[in-house]
Amino acid sequence: MSELLYLSWDEYFMGIAIFTSLRSKDPNSKVGAVIVNPENHIVGTGYNGFVAGADESLFSWAREGEWLATKYPYVVHAEANAILNSTTSDLRGCRIYTTLFPCNECAKKIAQKKMAEVIYLSDKYRGEDFHQASELIFKACGIQTRKLHMPSLHEILKKFENYIPL
Repeated sequence: MSELLYLSWDEYFMGIAIFTSLRSKDPNSKVGAVIVNPENHIVGTGYNGFVAGADESLFSWAREGEWLATKYPYVVHAEANAILNSTTSDLRGCRIYTTLFPCNECAKKIAQKKMAEVIYLSDKYRGEDFHQASELIFKACGIQTRKLHMPSLHEILKKFENYIPL
C-alpha cells in the first residue's frame, strides 16, 4: 500500500510561519508567526521587523550598545505583528504557530486575545527570565504550549519529489 503524501496541519502552518520569517530583514533573528482559527483558516501572519511604514534607515539592527542605538526599542515581534495584522479582532480559541517561543510581552498579547494554543519550533531562550514569565502567563491563562518537531525542508521535498514539478 502506498503512503499517503500530504502535510499535517501543524507542518503546513509551521511551514508558512517559517516562510513568513524570511520577510524579516533582521540579520540575526528571523521569526515568523501564523494565527489559525479553529476551522484551520489563517487569520493573521507576522514577522519581526521595524514599524510598518517607518524610514528604516533611522534604525539599527545592532544587538549590543546603548539601548536606543540597538534594534530592541523599535522592532515589533512576529507574534505581535500577526495579532495587529489579523483579519479579525476576535482571536479566541485560535492557535498561533511561531518559529520562536514568545517573549513575555507577546505572551501577554496572546493571553489577552484568549488564544488557545502556542505551537513553536525553538525555545532557545529557555531558562531566561522573560521565557519563564511567558510560561507562567500561559499556565495562568490555560493556554497550551507545545514544541513542534518538524522534518527538514529536504525531507519534506524528498517525500514529494515525484509530485513537484521542478
